[in-house]
Amino acid sequence: MISYRLGVDDLADMRFACSPLLETATSLWALYEPSSHVVHLPWIRPTSTLLRNHPERDLLMALVAPEVQWLPDFITPRPTSPLPDVEEELAKVRATPPRRAVADVIRAYDGRRLPPVLEQLCANPRRLRDRVGSAIASYWEFAVEPHWPRMRMLLEADMVHRAQLLARDGAAAVLTGLDPSAQWSDGVLRLRVSSYRLDYDAEVRGRGFWLVPTLFAKHAISPVDPSEPPTVAYPARGIGTLWSPPTTPAPRALEDLLGKPRASLLTDLTAPTSTRELARRREVSPSAISQHLATLLASGLVTRARAGRVVLYARTPLADQLIDQSRL
Repeated sequence: MISYRLGVDDLADMRFACSPLLETATSLWALYEPSSHVVHLPWIRPTSTLLRNHPERDLLMALVAPEVQWLPDFITPRPTSPLPDVEEELAKVRATPPRRAVADVIRAYDGRRLPPVLEQLCANPRRLRDRVGSAIASYWEFAVEPHWPRMRMLLEADMVHRAQLLARDGAAAVLTGLDPSAQWSDGVLRLRVSSYRLDYDAEVRGRGFWLVPTLFAKHAISPVDPSEPPTVAYPARGIGTLWSPPTTPAPRALEDLLGKPRASLLTDLTAPTSTRELARRREVSPSAISQHLATLLASGLVTRARAGRVVLYARTPLADQLIDQSRL
């Protein structure tokens, strides 16, 4: 059981972020155990082929810590902004004190024997840190970076949803809705962790408290080391749509009413989406999409909200009703 004690000031300072390096590291779980991540099979199949002949394959898979399926804390540094750049995060990994990197690896294995590749590297802490950093950077480039715009869109949509929930219903609604394993009462957030003998009680006490949606974790996770900055990564909403075809045909009646481009945009907004992503799907310029979105916004059929540097558009209840009626 992991417990975080949050005061009133900690709750007021609660923030959301998405992390490209967290997705990079946790995606290794899906490659290690595909049967538990079937929703990601369209990504797992080609990525497994690319990884098969990678020179650091054994090292990367060893980071998963089989049996406990946790990760060394230093390869998933806590974000310091809502939308951190992957190079910033990789720089933190490369700047990790070598002895801390070794300690994190050993702690992640929970007393179990390390695989030979890690056992050898732990004898040279600086080499361990540097090789892990290089391996993660290389893996990011071919496994995650090509898909990052789509991944980020879904993560940002979740952040917007939780922020709206926080404003409407308060912190308790957000914290209890993170995951079935999360419990909130008397100022304490408790996470039941069944796959790891992890048991600590940490005071947040002004250290900041970040909530990070993730695509590859099956349940909420936190750092292994209680002295690490308080962070909870939780399964994002809508993961099932991540690898699905990006567009849905609009009903004919809706096309007759709004015109084909706007009807298609409205139908496609099943989750909050950025102008750039909508343009990418249609292979048109963002300015062309912006013109249609401006009309839909003025008509009360979409809303917009900012997530960091990105503006996300979403359908309104009126638009949902209009789409439902046009399908009758």
